[in-house]
Amino acid sequence: MPTARTKKTRARRINLRATDGQERLIRTGADFSGVTLTDFILKSACLQAEHVLADRRDFAVSPKQWQAFLEILDRPARIKPEIARLFSHTRPAGHGSGK
Repeated sequence: MPTARTKKTRARRINLRATDGQERLIRTGADFSGVTLTDFILKSACLQAEHVLADRRDFAVSPKQWQAFLEILDRPARIKPEIARLFSHTRPAGHGSGK
């Protein structure tokens, strides 16, 4: 019995160029997977994007590393003279006004 699925409307277009060999390979992969070329390309690209972004969102650390990180966060802030000096200067006229 088929299941009812809500399909999102695809409203965005992504254009790309490929060599003859790349196109044949991708089409063959889609055919063997039993999906459309569009579905094959989108699924493959989304999986790769998720993989790349995961390295920038999720960090795995040991309990010991996590505890050390929390201890660093809990330390009182230290004033660094170089930073204090940098922020103590006034900006030259005309800079930073957004105009």
